[in-house]
Amino acid sequence: MANDSLRRLASDLKTFLAAQDEDEFITAAAPSRAAAVVSGGEQPASKPLPKMPEGETLTVEFPRAVVSPRQTPQTSSAAGPAAIQQPPSAATQLPMNTAQKTAELAQLAETIKTCTRCPLGATRLNAVPGEGNVNADVMFVGEGPGFDEDRQGRPFVGRAGQLLDKMIVAMGLTREQVFIANIAKCHPMTDPLHPEKHGNDRAPNAEEIACCRKYIEKQIAVICPKYVIALGGVAAKALIADAKSLGALRGKFYDLHLDSVSLPRPIKILATFHPAALLRNPGWKKDAWTDLQMVMDQLGLKGARK
Repeated sequence: MANDSLRRLASDLKTFLAAQDEDEFITAAAPSRAAAVVSGGEQPASKPLPKMPEGETLTVEFPRAVVSPRQTPQTSSAAGPAAIQQPPSAATQLPMNTAQKTAELAQLAETIKTCTRCPLGATRLNAVPGEGNVNADVMFVGEGPGFDEDRQGRPFVGRAGQLLDKMIVAMGLTREQVFIANIAKCHPMTDPLHPEKHGNDRAPNAEEIACCRKYIEKQIAVICPKYVIALGGVAAKALIADAKSLGALRGKFYDLHLDSVSLPRPIKILATFHPAALLRNPGWKKDAWTDLQMVMDQLGLKGARK
């Protein structure tokens, strides 16, 4: 009986996903379950991204149950020595609660807004810490703010952000249910002397990423999502160890390991195309949709409803 119900549910789910042709992103994506790797995608960086500079190690303390001396079990002569309880190790640290997460992220955002660790801090209009649900199961991480983000101080609010919103809705989520951030927190410009120019965007370089790394790592550790979705090759190669090209990374989950903080529990990371790349190459939307469906399958999401 249970097996029949599961089979009917799986069949209904496949039918439902296939029928979502009214959504712009899904229509362009032409839903597919094949985890194909696109060749000729984003090119690998000329050199691997460096680790965070020495002396910049960041420690995040998570609440943990500590046994006080008065609570330590006493030795019993009848039953033999009782086992003394030890505090949980770093591997079993407890995630923060909502209030703690909110406070930590707010404090970090204020630090980011005044950061001048790299030259980007001198040319930005506004730093862009990130925004979203502090208890999100899914966190999207891009490479850096663009023209519109620099003016509003919010991530993914331009054309690429509008497409990302549609991708999130296609998954059956809302922007308010996820967290969105970038590796670099300030606008990297090809011509920093003229921030008013359109088309003045570039990817952050390795030194800029190294300076900003501690911020995104702390955000991930505090939010502790179940899945991080790296948008584009720059973000993917910054967060996935020994990463090569985006095409080589797509189609599978990786265990996320951070340089400067300990995670309270394991987190999986998946790489897919940046929305800006999908605007330039609409044919890649099918493959991006395939990547998003992998996360949907793990979370039991059924996608956008008509």
